[in-house]
Amino acid sequence: MILMSLKLCSLWSLVKLGTALLRQPTPTLTTILHSANLLPRNLNLDRFVRREFLHRENHFFHFLTTVLRFVW
Repeated sequence: MILMSLKLCSLWSLVKLGTALLRQPTPTLTTILHSANLLPRNLNLDRFVRREFLHRENHFFHFLTTVLRFVW
């Protein structure tokens, strides 16, 4: 039961990120790169950051930013 709820939560996180990439690709990519510390801290870029992705339950988003931090 717990494993199934974790899978649903991860799936929901993936669907949320995928639809955001399709609807608003620039703010979504900016948010990913900003939270992976791959963009400079800039007020002009800060207005593109979507705060709803920074919540703790967005597992796929945090996984993606961790991978980007590790690779770059």
